Parts: sequence; structure tokens; C-alpha cells
Amino acid sequence: MASWTFDSIPAQSNRTAVVTGANSGIGFEAARQLALKGAKVVLACRNTAKAQDAIDRILAEKSDAAVSIGRLDLSDLDSVCTFAEGVREEHEGIDLLILNAGVMVPPYSKTAQGFELQFGVNHLGHFALAGHLLPLLRNRPGARVVTVSSLAAQRGELDFDDLQWQARGYTPWPAYGQSKLANQLFTRELQRRLDAADVDVKATAAHPGWTATDLQRTAPLVRILNPLLAMKPKQGALPTLRAATDPDAAGADYFGPSGFMQARGNPVRIDMVEAANDPEAAARLWQVSEDLTDVRFGLDGGVA
Repeated sequence: MASWTFDSIPAQSNRTAVVTGANSGIGFEAARQLALKGAKVVLACRNTAKAQDAIDRILAEKSDAAVSIGRLDLSDLDSVCTFAEGVREEHEGIDLLILNAGVMVPPYSKTAQGFELQFGVNHLGHFALAGHLLPLLRNRPGARVVTVSSLAAQRGELDFDDLQWQARGYTPWPAYGQSKLANQLFTRELQRRLDAADVDVKATAAHPGWTATDLQRTAPLVRILNPLLAMKPKQGALPTLRAATDPDAAGADYFGPSGFMQARGNPVRIDMVEAANDPEAAARLWQVSEDLTDVRFGLDGGVA
């Protein structure tokens, strides 16, 4: 079978995509490729100046690209709500919601609502955003929610008694792994609920393997090894783009690099980590996420 490449991306004309963290790294490359293929792309970014630089780079390649900026701070659920309100005012529907933004192994800190930063941004912020925008996704049959996980999910564990790392004592890498495992559990549970409600929206996921991005600014060893081992963001974005645009992708499909230990290579379907196959954990995480964010996915019509 031929490798899946940028040329494999179908035309995206008359489609609208929202990409979080689209000002740099794989988020930028995903937004760029979708725009070059004709999609209207909203770059959902905390830093609007960097987002404007990203737009300028896209327009330099395609002067008529339909790209815009929406300010989104995933560490603040009020910002998530405000951003979603703006998207609903500007767009009748969304075809692609790519949940890409994240933080990786920072020093211990909290979100505006008091959640551990990695769990709060990488999972809870995106959970709330997807809930708020689900009505727009339902307006576009075949729409997709694409969640970007990580190889770190392989060592992720969910401690439901201490999701915010208050009792255990914070350790950056296990906390990151927990948030990335949560991404996969979210994808599985979202797809289960969409199927149960007979909603024509797919939830897929991907991970970028070992890709050099600004996300690793607080991981010095990773940055040292990047020149030897890492892919460039353009290549690292391919699993995300396949999860978003491959016509043959099914609900809860997961894509990652095809090479050794899934670190490099073109994107292929892969299995989620074993811990993501626990339906009870997925359902429990969903309930906890609803309670913490106060966002209910209204698969019967909206967000409560």
C-alpha cells in the first residue's frame, strides 16, 4: 500500500476547520495544509501575535487562503466559552475540530480554575471546547473531532483520587502521561456516545511520534536529542491530518508514525494504549470532566 502523504489529503473546499495551538509546530502545519487545500481555517491560539505571524506565512504561499484568528486560552474555561461563542457567531458549522494545543512537563502550576496545568489544558480545556462546539459539528454531516495524544500515553495512569496531583506530589512526566491517556479515553467515550445518539460525527485521534516542536521547551533532554531523532513538524503533522481527512477513517481510529517504536515514519492506523481500552475508566473520566468543567455534551441538542 502506498504511503499516506500530503498529496493524499483530499480537497477541503467549502469546509471549515478549527485548530487549537495553530501558531507553531504540528498545529501550524495542520492549519497550513488544510488552508492550502482550500479549507477555511480558524487558528485558535493564546498568543494572537504569533497567530498573525502564522497567518502571514500561510498567505505568503496562498494569497487567497481563508484563515482567521480566534483567541483561545485553554487554561481558562471562561476563555474557552468566550472563544466558542465567537465561533458560533461567525460560522454555521464546523467540519473539523482539531484539538492540538498542549503543554508538556512544565513546573507545577494551575489553570485559572485551579486544575493541574497539563490535565487542565491538554484534557479539560479541550473537553469543554468540544462540548461547546458540538452543535456546530452536528450541522456538518461527517464532521470530525481529532484529538492529538502522545507516545507518553503509553506510561499514563489515571488516579481518580488525585487527578490534580495534590496528594502524590507533582512529577511532570507522569502528569503529562496522564493527560495524554485522558485524550485517548476521551476519544473512545465521545465516539461511543455519538454512536449511541446516532450522530454523524466521528471522533478520531493521532500522535506525532517524536517531533521537534516548541512544546518541548521545558524538556531539555528531549531538545538535546531532537537533532538526532526527531521529525520536523511538517512530517509530524501527518498523523493528525490523516485522522482529520482520510475518507476511510472510522470512529475512534488512532493514527501514528509507522516506524520503529512509532517514533518516525508516515502515518498508519495503530492501536491505542491498553489503558485506553477500559470502558469504565472512559465513562468515569467523562463524568469527572463534566463535573469539573460544568459542560455537558448535549447529544440531544446542545450544551446544558
